[in-house]
Amino acid sequence: MLDQNLTKKEEYDLNKNAERGQQARSQKTRGLKRGLMWSGIFVVLIGAVWGLTKLSNNPGDIQEAVIISGVTAEDWVEGNKESQITLIEYGDFQCPACGAYFPLVEKLMDEHGDSFKFAYRHFPLQQHPNAKPAAYAAEAAGKQGKFWEMFDMIFVHQNDWSGRTDAEDIFLQYAETLGLNIEQFKNDRDSDVVKEDVEKDYDSGVANKVNATPTFFLNGKKIQPRDYDEFVSLIEQASQTDKN
Repeated sequence: MLDQNLTKKEEYDLNKNAERGQQARSQKTRGLKRGLMWSGIFVVLIGAVWGLTKLSNNPGDIQEAVIISGVTAEDWVEGNKESQITLIEYGDFQCPACGAYFPLVEKLMDEHGDSFKFAYRHFPLQQHPNAKPAAYAAEAAGKQGKFWEMFDMIFVHQNDWSGRTDAEDIFLQYAETLGLNIEQFKNDRDSDVVKEDVEKDYDSGVANKVNATPTFFLNGKKIQPRDYDEFVSLIEQASQTDKN
């Protein structure tokens, strides 16, 4: 409360000084908040740079990151394996978009498969609980020379197993249909070797900045064709470039 003996001028001066003090405190508080905010941003940036440095300094990641322009002996490849044109897909068997692209890729292989080679790499997304079991099933079938047959069966019947809790049993039925040795299939499906193969594909996708499925690379360049005609056009352009 103000002293009642103060003159009006003294009251005015006292109130003015109090307002200045409050403004100064507010400015100081805002300055402190800004300082904390920028400090937080700085910490995040340092963390991000550290993370990128750690990724770049990992020889395995560097090696994986450069193979998008070609295939390795560990890739599943079909088409003209002698062609210099390479189409790579990072896919998720449970992904609806991958299921939608599947017939386009199949048609592309049927009609233009003699002009390029196609490699499929696993990129199972966390939100799809049956994606990894499907990948393991395909890899296990591959151990008996039936990767692409299982690949086709899994995608053709995607709606049959995608939302099921017994997807592994369904994949086992597919293995029986393909005439696989079931005991070997189950052993390979559950093996560390198969799980590591799937994980290696996934890690190479992360290293190559894959963040969605399907993601396609044509001779190392990321592409996302919207329809079959665009797929054909991109393959033809790559073929023309290769000839020149």
